[in-house]
Amino acid sequence: MSILVVGSVGLDTITTPHGKVEDILGGSGAHFAISASCYTPVRLVGVVGSDFSAANREILTRKNVDLRGLQVKEGTTFRWSGYYTVDYHKAYTLETHLNVFKEFQPALPEEYKDSEFVFLANIDPELQMQVLGQMKKPKLVIGDTMNFWIETKRDKVLEVLKKIDLLLVNDGEARELCETHNMIDAGRTLLTMGPKQVIIKKGEHGATLFHEDKVFVAPAYPYSKLVDPTGAGDSFAGGLVGHLAKTNDLSHANLRKAVIYGSIMGSLNVEDFGPGRLANLDGGEI
Repeated sequence: MSILVVGSVGLDTITTPHGKVEDILGGSGAHFAISASCYTPVRLVGVVGSDFSAANREILTRKNVDLRGLQVKEGTTFRWSGYYTVDYHKAYTLETHLNVFKEFQPALPEEYKDSEFVFLANIDPELQMQVLGQMKKPKLVIGDTMNFWIETKRDKVLEVLKKIDLLLVNDGEARELCETHNMIDAGRTLLTMGPKQVIIKKGEHGATLFHEDKVFVAPAYPYSKLVDPTGAGDSFAGGLVGHLAKTNDLSHANLRKAVIYGSIMGSLNVEDFGPGRLANLDGGEI
């Protein structure tokens, strides 16, 4: 089954206790696409500048990511730089430069509009609505968001929630949306806002799936090597949606299994800087 992802594609400069890398492939769209492509082909919609290298395009195409929806604009690609301290609990942002991403307007190629699985990465909720307005009849729409949009465009975020089937948020975003510190209450409240399923990600503490009256708690997959957690949440989403699209099975039992696949991809992602681990992943390892 086909997967469409609309999100950022950028270049990251990252410092962790394991060292520093500059201008490596990053962005929510790129991390998700590389992860999901380990299961099924992915169509990527985003924008990059004229400085986006052929080597970065090759990383994506080698993973069977369709780039016909990746716009190339004159200018500079979105850039983020940040660092992690020894406990890795938080990414500290040093600089964010939107560059060509600032004027991004998602224009879907005609052949993308029949995609059956749609992942709306944590972009502006108004852009997420634009994407949904171009789709035909997707089988499953999955949405992500972030604290910035919850704080600045809450009404638009709530509008998006009414249009999606599955919401992915981290625990901080769930608390902010529902104004509660109780994760079980937050998950159940989010189900009343529109989505049929909600997954609250808790990083190293796993994830919780809310579906109808059921609550499924899954631990994080144990990892022994932590190099860089950047993109782990998007890699989780890629494993989750990739498994659902590959199996074409939206039963509760398979949703639980998809959460486990998401945890696996997130745990693999952290073993190298950026998407390096997943870009060179042997399918048998999954």
